[in-house]
Amino acid sequence: MTRQGKAYLYGLVAVLAWSTVATAFKISLKHLTPSQLVLYASTASFLVLLTVLTLQHRLPELSVAFRRHWKRSLLLGAVNPFVYYLVLFRAYDLLPAQEAQAINYTWALTMTLMAIPLLKQTPRRADVVAALVCYLGVLVIATRGEILALHFSNREGLVYALVSTVLWAGYWIFNARDDREPVIGLALNFGFALPMAFVWCLLGDGLGQPSLTGLLGAAYVGVFEMGLTFVAWLMAMKLTESTARIANLIFLSPLLSLVLIHAVVGETIYPSTFIGLALILGGLALQKWLTRVPAAAGAA
Repeated sequence: MTRQGKAYLYGLVAVLAWSTVATAFKISLKHLTPSQLVLYASTASFLVLLTVLTLQHRLPELSVAFRRHWKRSLLLGAVNPFVYYLVLFRAYDLLPAQEAQAINYTWALTMTLMAIPLLKQTPRRADVVAALVCYLGVLVIATRGEILALHFSNREGLVYALVSTVLWAGYWIFNARDDREPVIGLALNFGFALPMAFVWCLLGDGLGQPSLTGLLGAAYVGVFEMGLTFVAWLMAMKLTESTARIANLIFLSPLLSLVLIHAVVGETIYPSTFIGLALILGGLALQKWLTRVPAAAGAA
């Protein structure tokens, strides 16, 4: 297999795994509270990352990185996984999976918009147009097509879903300046987040007596949303000849996710979800296209 072929394989594995997590969230949240799911899933992810580092004979690097970067790891770990997944799981707890996962895909646009004030970037026409199209899609999904009436299916859930995109986008903006090796950095983040998740859960919902289904669901989320899939995606980006080729694979994920949400969770997919998701994905694609056109014209 060629180097690019391996990149596609790793990328498809990651995308297929991410396509299943919205379904896994809803199933797990039937047996666990959001804070319990954060705790148990983060534990599973941390163990997976430690296993990966052990197999790569890189575990000693973790202690070195801990001493050098503990402050950064504490801050980033507080954002992701701790606060981000608390907010995200709460959104999934309140909203149908189809709505929460569709809104969550606006994080890439949120990151672009946040970079304007945080990184002093100049706003581009492409960003403004994409924002209008994407957030029109969010409005369609959140109101289930009743845009003029502004009748939201669940206002609290919508707020949690949108806040999760801000947290995730902010995490990646600050992560861009992170000089830690990615897998090492992620392992440290989870290591610092675990005590926070434990105390939060203990003082709030309590540890409870989770069912086997709940624990298996949390383990699945920890492995395929937070841990191993991230490593596969990193491998794809490392092997590819073109980042855009791999990045475009992510557009497959929401469509596959809707199929699973309907087949496994049993949700009836609303026509407004298809329309809203089409607007969100179309807005993201339009942003890429409008950004490339001036670059191509300049090159000519």
